[in-house]
Amino acid sequence: MLNASFIGRVYPARGTYLVGREKVREFARAVRADSPVSLDVAAARAAGYQDLVAPVTFPIALAMKAAEVVIMDPELGLDYSAVVHGEQGFSFARPLVAGDELEIVVTIENIRSAAGNDMITVRADAATLDGERVVTATMLLVARGTAA
Repeated sequence: MLNASFIGRVYPARGTYLVGREKVREFARAVRADSPVSLDVAAARAAGYQDLVAPVTFPIALAMKAAEVVIMDPELGLDYSAVVHGEQGFSFARPLVAGDELEIVVTIENIRSAAGNDMITVRADAATLDGERVVTATMLLVARGTAA
């Protein structure tokens, strides 16, 4: 059973994440996002961007990495072997582009039980080193059959 006192707990950024040009291309190819602005620097610049534009689902990669601090927190009580990904959402202030260096702060927004499952909602706020908000990723993780 998850420790409900963790609702509202904030995990500060643990270093930075540099959005790499090749990571953007690899992700775009993997999800079949064939927009030229995600694959060709000249096309991205012609469209007004500084560099390649990450596909809209790219933040899952940085959010899941940042959320490891929550997932592995022994005091939370999450049985990760029973976890499935329930929901995912993104809220953009602007597109992510190659070259962005981001700090990601993670917050536990909610913990609840339903139908014998523990559910935890985690928010990852990504901002540039100057504090410019870029994207917020919100995910619901479901630990199947672990609720009391």
